[in-house]
Amino acid sequence: MNFSRDALKASITDGLLSFPVTDFDAHGQFDAESYRRRLAWLKDYDVSALFVAGGTGEFFNLTLDEYREIVTVAVEVLGGHVPIIASAGQSAELAKAHAKAAQDAGADGILLMPPYLTECPQAGIVEYAASVCESTELAVIYYNRANGVLDVDGVKALAERCPNLVGLKDGKGDMQSLNITIKTLGDRLAYVGGVPTAEIIAEAYLAIGVSTYSSAVFNFVPALAVKFYQALREGDHDFVRRVTQEFFIPFVTLRDTTKGYAVSLIKAGAGLVGYPAGEVRAPLVMPSAQELETLKRLIERAERL
Repeated sequence: MNFSRDALKASITDGLLSFPVTDFDAHGQFDAESYRRRLAWLKDYDVSALFVAGGTGEFFNLTLDEYREIVTVAVEVLGGHVPIIASAGQSAELAKAHAKAAQDAGADGILLMPPYLTECPQAGIVEYAASVCESTELAVIYYNRANGVLDVDGVKALAERCPNLVGLKDGKGDMQSLNITIKTLGDRLAYVGGVPTAEIIAEAYLAIGVSTYSSAVFNFVPALAVKFYQALREGDHDFVRRVTQEFFIPFVTLRDTTKGYAVSLIKAGAGLVGYPAGEVRAPLVMPSAQELETLKRLIERAERL
């Protein structure tokens, strides 16, 4: 661990957040050297924290051994440069194993994903998250998404019970609910925008006090992702509007044609800019040749913006 709990919280309160893809070789196995090169390339761009083995990194498709290796490589390449935050989840016990592996590898925090599959009552979600928080010394960010969405009372109960809970990542895009939570808990937590392609609602996030978000497109257009974030924070509305119209809306339109493309298109884009990461694992699928051509044109447009 290179960053304190307070330092990690500060890093996710302000600044762009990186969620790199996970590299697989031609046989579908984790490719540590390719992943190492990817992180070294992205290191030159201005982000405030690195989330490894996240949703974009196909956390849901990794073995525990692969996960441990991914976190270890990330710490070796970027440890001490920015906070390294690794995912945890699927079940309470497996999430605890993820947290232990992340801590042993030198990570600074974990992003706690929702539990696997089953519908959950609020009290059960709080217990799930609290049991993981209480199992680790690492700072925890809870990902409010899918079947694990906590309402304001649930978030408040979790925050009161777990001092190492430092952040809430929004994966739903419900601005009313999120605003109520922010106004209720205030600076007890840091708040992160986390819907797929978060840039598309970044202005709405900023309006209610969420000044940072996860950028998946940073994987293949890092310069544009950083410039867009800076323009947003500086109030350059003309640039934000132009990039939204010319890049993000067409990208989201393409993303929404097929389930899972929020990950698959990111991997494809990384390959198109010279940093291939292999293919996604089933049940996700890679884009078609025609879709790749559309993505290539979007990348070319991004380079001109």
